[in-house]
Amino acid sequence: MTPLAQRVLSSKLLGALTAPHGVDRYLEQINPMWAATEVRARVVEVVRETSGEHPVATVRLQPTTTWRGHRAGQYVQVGVEVPGARRTTRCFSISSAESGPGEEFTITVRAHAEGLVSKFLVHDAEPGLTVHLSQAEGAFTLSESPATPTNNRLLYVTGGSGITPAMSHLRTLLRDGYDGRANRKVTFVHYARSPEDQIFAEELQRIAWADNDVSVHLRYGDDVFTEAALRRLVPDFRQTDTWACGPAPMMDLVREAYGDSPRLRTEFFKLSTRPAGTETAEGEVTFAREGSTAANTGESLLEQAEARGLTPEFGCRMGICFSCVSRKTEGTVRNVLTGEESSLPDEEVRICVSAPVGDCVVDL
Repeated sequence: MTPLAQRVLSSKLLGALTAPHGVDRYLEQINPMWAATEVRARVVEVVRETSGEHPVATVRLQPTTTWRGHRAGQYVQVGVEVPGARRTTRCFSISSAESGPGEEFTITVRAHAEGLVSKFLVHDAEPGLTVHLSQAEGAFTLSESPATPTNNRLLYVTGGSGITPAMSHLRTLLRDGYDGRANRKVTFVHYARSPEDQIFAEELQRIAWADNDVSVHLRYGDDVFTEAALRRLVPDFRQTDTWACGPAPMMDLVREAYGDSPRLRTEFFKLSTRPAGTETAEGEVTFAREGSTAANTGESLLEQAEARGLTPEFGCRMGICFSCVSRKTEGTVRNVLTGEESSLPDEEVRICVSAPVGDCVVDL
C-alpha cells in the first residue's frame, strides 16, 4: 500500500464514514494484509526449534505496512483466533535483529502447558495464517549503536525462553557491524535445562567460534546461576552493562548479585505474581458480581478469581496489555511489579499484577 493511500485510508473523514466498524474492517475483507491503522501479519515460515515437553518454534512474520519496526529487545502482542475460543492475545519477545517499517521479523515461542496462544503457534501455525499485532513495545533495548567505539562491555545473562530478546540484541550487533574492534567485548551466558532444550544452539556455536570478540557460555542442568560463577567470567560484572532475562528464581539471584548497580537491565518472559509475604496474607477478597468471598491467598486478583472459578478477561498476564483492567471498589492492592500500594476507592486496576493487601472488594 502506498504512503498516499495509507494517509487517505487513515483519515478522520473516512473513519467517520465507515463507523462504527472502521476502515480496517472493510479492508480486511478484501485483503488481510491491507490496513489503515491496525497491524496484522501473515505467517511466512514456522521453524520447529525443539521438541519434548515444552517444544519451541520460531515464527517468521510479514507485517502490514502499518508496522513501524522494532528495536532489539522489544516485544509484541500477538492476537490469534484460536479455534473454539475468542481472539486471544499474548506478548512474545522478538527474536530477530532490529526491523524497519513493514519489514519481516520473527518471534520465538515456547509452548507452555497452560498457554493457549503459545501452544497454537508452536503446534498449529502454518504459512498463510493471519495474526493481529500491536506495535513493538518495551525498554529492554540497546542504548548505543552497535558500532560505536566505546569502552563499554556488554553482558547477557539469560535462562530458558529469556534468551529470545538477548538474541535480538546479539543478532543486531553482528548484523550492524560489531566485530570486536569497537573494543566492546560481549559475554553471553545462557542457562537451559539440557542440551536438547537449547535453542539457537548451532548459531551460538558459530558465533562462539568466529573471530568477533563475543564469548558464549552455555550452562545446563544443575549448573545454575551463581554470583561466584559470574564473577569468574566477568570480574567487574556490577560495572558492566548487563541485560538479564529468564525465569523468576534465576532473576531473583541475578538481582541479588547486582544489588543496587544501575548497570543491570531486566526483563521478564513469565511473571511471578506471587509477591513476598504471601504466606502471611491476611483478610478476605470479595468478588462483588459473583457474590462470593474467600480468604486472601496473597496471589494476584486474577489468580484468586480464577481459583474461584471466575473467567475474567485477560491478555498478557504481565501488566502490559491492560486487557484485565477491572474496578476495585474497596481495599488496598499492591502492584507486584513495583511494590507500590494503592487504597483509592473505585479504582481501575490491572488484576493480573495487583495483589490484595488485607480485605479487598473487586467488581468481578
